[in-house]
Amino acid sequence: MFSKIKEVVINFITSRLVIVAALLILAASGLVYRLFYLQIINGERYLDTFQLKIMKEKSIAATRGNIYDRNGKLLAYNELSNSVTIEDVFESGSGKNKALNETVEKVIDIVEKNGDVVDTDFNISLNASNDFEFAIEGNSLLRFLADVYGRSSVNDLKYEERTKTAQEVVDDLCEKFSIGGLSDPNNKKSFVPGLGYSKDRLLKVLTVRYKMSSNSYQKYLDTTIATSVCEKTVADIMENSDTLEGISIEEDTARVYVDAPYFSQIIGYTGKISDTELEELQKTNPNYRSNDTVGKSGIEQSMESVLQGTKGSETVYVDNTGKVIETSSYIDSKAGNDVYLTIDKDLQEACYNIIEQSLAGILISKIQNIKSFTLGENQKASDIIIPIYDVYFALFDNHVIDLKHMASDDAGDNEKAVQARFLEKKESVRNTLRTELLETHTPYEQLTRENQVYMSYIASKLYSNGIIKSDKVDKEDATYIAWTKDETISLSEYIRYCIASNWIDVSTLDLESRYVDSDEIFNTIVDYVFKDLDEDDEFNKKFYKYMLADDIISGTTVCNMLLEQGAVELSEEEHSLWISGAESAYTFMINRISNLDITPAQLALDPCTGSMVITDVNNGDVLALVSYPGYDNNKMANGVDAAYYAKLRSDQSAPLLNYATMQRTAPGSTYKMVSSTAGLLEGVIDPSETITCTGVFDKLDQAAHCWIYPSAHGSLNVTGGIRNSCNAFFFEVGYRLGLVNGTYYPDTGLKKLAKYADMYGLSETTGIEITESEPIVSDMDAVRSAIGQGTNSYTTIGLARYVTAVANSGTCYNLTLVKKTSDSDGNLLEENGATVRNHIDMDTSYWNAIHQGMRQVVEDKSYYDDVAVHVAGKTGTAEESKKRANHALFVCYAPYESPQIAIATRIAFGYTSSYAAQITKEAIQYYFGLSENDEIVSGTANELQGGEANAD
Repeated sequence: MFSKIKEVVINFITSRLVIVAALLILAASGLVYRLFYLQIINGERYLDTFQLKIMKEKSIAATRGNIYDRNGKLLAYNELSNSVTIEDVFESGSGKNKALNETVEKVIDIVEKNGDVVDTDFNISLNASNDFEFAIEGNSLLRFLADVYGRSSVNDLKYEERTKTAQEVVDDLCEKFSIGGLSDPNNKKSFVPGLGYSKDRLLKVLTVRYKMSSNSYQKYLDTTIATSVCEKTVADIMENSDTLEGISIEEDTARVYVDAPYFSQIIGYTGKISDTELEELQKTNPNYRSNDTVGKSGIEQSMESVLQGTKGSETVYVDNTGKVIETSSYIDSKAGNDVYLTIDKDLQEACYNIIEQSLAGILISKIQNIKSFTLGENQKASDIIIPIYDVYFALFDNHVIDLKHMASDDAGDNEKAVQARFLEKKESVRNTLRTELLETHTPYEQLTRENQVYMSYIASKLYSNGIIKSDKVDKEDATYIAWTKDETISLSEYIRYCIASNWIDVSTLDLESRYVDSDEIFNTIVDYVFKDLDEDDEFNKKFYKYMLADDIISGTTVCNMLLEQGAVELSEEEHSLWISGAESAYTFMINRISNLDITPAQLALDPCTGSMVITDVNNGDVLALVSYPGYDNNKMANGVDAAYYAKLRSDQSAPLLNYATMQRTAPGSTYKMVSSTAGLLEGVIDPSETITCTGVFDKLDQAAHCWIYPSAHGSLNVTGGIRNSCNAFFFEVGYRLGLVNGTYYPDTGLKKLAKYADMYGLSETTGIEITESEPIVSDMDAVRSAIGQGTNSYTTIGLARYVTAVANSGTCYNLTLVKKTSDSDGNLLEENGATVRNHIDMDTSYWNAIHQGMRQVVEDKSYYDDVAVHVAGKTGTAEESKKRANHALFVCYAPYESPQIAIATRIAFGYTSSYAAQITKEAIQYYFGLSENDEIVSGTANELQGGEANAD
């Protein structure tokens, strides 16, 4: 019995199950003991020494390469700076959004208190009317919306998502990030997006939150709040670090642009990479990350791969406060390479100043001390004058006078008086318009001109805001025509008809029910209109025009407001005259324009823009590429200054547009060398053959006139045709190009003209390393296309390539802005140069005929008599609107005997080509050192000689 029990016990003890169980018990006991030892016996000691040691892989940004001019003068570089950043160290939960928003707001307060700027580089901005608007468009906008609404592709966007307004997107993001407040403190469902925030502050907080969201809240991935902050901001952030969780000061570099306005459209600027840019750049370089800074436009963008450099990295260990306690695995970054442009810095700046001075001179010559001007039926565009009251209004219209400051507590006496009158005017206009819409219903044609302007604006807003759905409007409908063309009905009648015709998008209206009658819809639209117009800056500015016309505001008051706001300053002598009343408001303004205290760009009156391109005719280098006006790209890099960007976008002189590469107009008579080449090489004319100009070309159903009509040029050969810019001569050339067996075929003539336009490079962009508009070669009316009309439309840089090929007798280059690249130590990496696109093979006698004609054009200009270098050129004018002055163009090269440079100049709405020619003359004098520099660039208006309005 005992032996059996013993055997059972031994078998049990030696069984596999018991052995395994024993081992598990021993292991568990050891684990329990170890946990007890670590947490109970030594827990406090380990807690004190461990400090939540967290590993963080940190990227070390590379220093961006510098940009120099052709002579090694610095144009863009980097300087050390401090940035304020935020990391996601916030505990998840219902209170996270609130804690984040409060922290961001505290930082914004500190940054702005010290005069620094919060980064608002976002795809939504505030316009001059203080409304949210998208800062991007097209596919970029759709990509942004897809990111906002969590769609992997723009094709996945729902209709209501892709049609969201900027305000609706802001509201949705505010909901997501809990930026706002409760309208009823006792009701958690009463959240109102943005409640308690000004729009400006809302945008700043939203920018930070969205960027953090784009980073997917990766632990310890910095999001920049402000860049290039001052030492005071750094100190204040550090002092408040205990209450600013996740906020750090990071040492960084800031991009600096030298003499920014002169080069802004060439160099561009840098900024935080967008999702679209990230996707594109990662195709060639996977090291790009969502927080990187990249080139956004210009050379900064096109030479991104050269300038960017190679990132470094290091492994850091941080404690629970984010403090670095250990580093390892350090790999240094490699600086980006340097880019040398073909641009001559001094020449670029001189030409920019020459254009500005000359535009001011043209304005002064056209401004008269009158209230208004209407172009008569028999008057020409060259007869347009500028009333001084248009100048006064321009100061309001283009925000030279700060409209917001007028309502501030520290506004001056004149500002306060004008603000009070403005509010009275605003109330009066609102009452009048409401009465018109609800009661009077006066037909548009019977309204005063002022009220017509207001009604037209309201109608355009209803379209642009999507209330009236333009895609549903029947343009052939009788009521539509009665409103838009005949002007025989009132706006209220038109709106009611739109409602009845289902042209209204009722989903955009705040209707209490979906089942409402037409009267309720109409009344809701009227309420919408007045709510929308209340803060509409563009609408409210219109009041000042009529307040000036009605003498509610005087010119003297306007001048005093400029002084009160510090927009201009007077010398002691002039100030005494002004105070004593010895100087009139008219003289005050003329002096301001003459001294460039107020620039043509600020006034934004015709002419206020211009462009000039200078090339080396022997190698295709672009020596100057001037677009006036420029802007300060320092305020666009290192975090966009939202207020400045909004001002640029609303500026009526459009400084963000590169007028040299993006503005297209008809070339006018500058095109006649193309027609000459076509005529000579196609054999329809020869250098000695003459064509007789009678002033009228009558071989078409509709007769065409030479500019000299009713006079005539008589018999001219091709040289004389160019010299006299004879339209009749080139009409005949265009006509002959279209003849086939004695019958005129316009398309045949157009194809031949297009062939030779292509030889001069006018059929495609020029090859420079920044964005250009595609040229348009005429496809309509060979006869008129031969004088640069038809649908011909080219940029200034395109005309510069063309005249370069004329100057060197047939070598057409793909132009370049980049001379070479080097590493950060100055070692040459790559020489760059223009490539030859094609050669135009033409008999020397043909070239001589063209060159002689261009030389004689300039010889006939008396203002070129004192130029020591012989110049050959061709003037041109192009009409865009019968209500505005013509565009002024001039192309040339010099010296005539042995060409070195070619120049193309365009002054938009510049009246006469003579002005463009005189501006170009100043640039030639500067380039060849024919006058003292301070005489050419005087800093005051350059009054030009009155030119021949049509002789081009």
